[in-house]
Amino acid sequence: MAQEVHYEIFRRLGAKGGWTLHDVMANRENALEAAAELMAREKATGVKVVKETYSTDTGDYLSLKIFEDGHTRMRTEAAAEDVPHALPCFKPDDLYSYHARTTIARLLSDFLARQKWTVTELIHRADALEKLEATGTLYQHAIQKVAVAQASSTSMPVQQIIKSLNELATKAIQRVYRDAKKNLFPNVASGAFGKAADKLARDADGAYLLNGAIARHLMDAKSWDEKLRRLLALMDEAPAEGAGRTLLLSSVDAMVAEILSGSAALTDLIGPEENLGHAILDLVRLFAGDDCETQAGKGLAALAQHFAKDDLPEARTAIANRILAEIKSVKRLSHDSMDEELRLLRRIANNLVLAQGKYLAHEDLIASFTLRSRRLIAQEAIGEHLDGAATPDDRLERLLIIEENIIGQENKRNLGAFVVPVVTSASFETHFINGKMPPLTKLKRLAELQHRVRRSAFQETQRREIAGLLDRIACQVEAQTKLLDAIAAKATTPAEMGITILKLFTGGMLTEGKLSAKARDLVVSSLSRPGFLTGYVAHLAHDGQKPDAETAMGELMQTLQKAGITPETGLRSIAA
Repeated sequence: MAQEVHYEIFRRLGAKGGWTLHDVMANRENALEAAAELMAREKATGVKVVKETYSTDTGDYLSLKIFEDGHTRMRTEAAAEDVPHALPCFKPDDLYSYHARTTIARLLSDFLARQKWTVTELIHRADALEKLEATGTLYQHAIQKVAVAQASSTSMPVQQIIKSLNELATKAIQRVYRDAKKNLFPNVASGAFGKAADKLARDADGAYLLNGAIARHLMDAKSWDEKLRRLLALMDEAPAEGAGRTLLLSSVDAMVAEILSGSAALTDLIGPEENLGHAILDLVRLFAGDDCETQAGKGLAALAQHFAKDDLPEARTAIANRILAEIKSVKRLSHDSMDEELRLLRRIANNLVLAQGKYLAHEDLIASFTLRSRRLIAQEAIGEHLDGAATPDDRLERLLIIEENIIGQENKRNLGAFVVPVVTSASFETHFINGKMPPLTKLKRLAELQHRVRRSAFQETQRREIAGLLDRIACQVEAQTKLLDAIAAKATTPAEMGITILKLFTGGMLTEGKLSAKARDLVVSSLSRPGFLTGYVAHLAHDGQKPDAETAMGELMQTLQKAGITPETGLRSIAA
């Protein structure tokens, strides 16, 4: 789109005078100097410079105020004249600091993503700043957002902060325009950045000029992948040691970090993934320095190799922050099912535990996964997960799967509030009491569920309550079938009765509580009957060979321990 640009200088006379056009100029610096001269010579009480961009395609003008000053544009209370400056930045150089660049990236994220620019490129390239100004309201809205945020923590009027920020930004932009016109940013060819860095390291503005040179080097890069590969290639040109090496590597590190901080750039670099969970796993592999060849290009693979060597600390920190931000986000890891969501969450957690270190603190990981866990146990998410359960015990199992994959004591407590109503429901009890499953299958299922509850991290009171409810239902199933009484009645020898009941314990078919206590009493009773040990030794015989008494006793004690009967109790019962 063809454009024509000129600058209109307006002035105001008197306290209540309106704006009148004073002059029109084609050169930005000349227009700003003319406006400043009007104020200096007191030929106006207010001046402003408006940039007019004419599009030959549409025939429209786009107006943008780039400078304003005046004695009466706003009134300041006398008591506020000496109020300390409320700006986050005080001089143009401050706009190049880490925090300023982070703020710019946040405010102009969409604009930078569309142009495929980093913040460092934007603030070091005259053509990029020209394009930003041409957007009209975007530039002013960014300044206004900063001013409003700053005004909330100070008594300074927001209009005054906007004016100061405009002046500061204008000075910074003018500096870039001026330096670009004077060709101060060196045009460095590939392979010569090491020498340039050594030379610029002795200059007070070395970092500023080198960043400008790198920005020019990246100007014709067509994609984020190409841009990333060019930056990483510069690392091979760094001097072996000295200030030049530090300067070049720090500049590359900062620009790579800016690329990795942008979601649009990362999405482009990683390429298409089926869901957020797999995209995070890609980031985790990259952070750990593992192989991560993608469909989009080879930039990330080269970056992973540098991470494996612990290069680029700022870029690696950016990836760590991105991982934590995605885990904390409200976006689902998978839209297929809660089971897939939990599986991905566990994989991410396992990989991150191995990768944590100086760039990824354990406390930050715990906080991010706790927040993600909180969203997984929301009423809507739980309801959706339970809707697909075929049976009441399946509903309980699904809740226990969630418990095994979330963290946070408060989250566990809240999840326990969903579990108790499931176990106490009439449908759950009916499923086991009147269901068509064989009695041993019912008991085994109840024992499995109870075992998972007992090893869970629910609150102690919740854990005891849920385990007790499952044991109560198991007792009802056993009483209905008279399973233990039938074993005792059918056994021809004490050893047969004891061995059969012990098999229920070792087979995981008895819940802890009243049911297991009843079974243990029967086992202890069989131990004390005459002929038990002889019968037990005969039971252990294989191929006609009987084990000795010591071997048989040792195996019996191990089996008793698995059933919750101490060796002391077993020996005392046998002796009796």
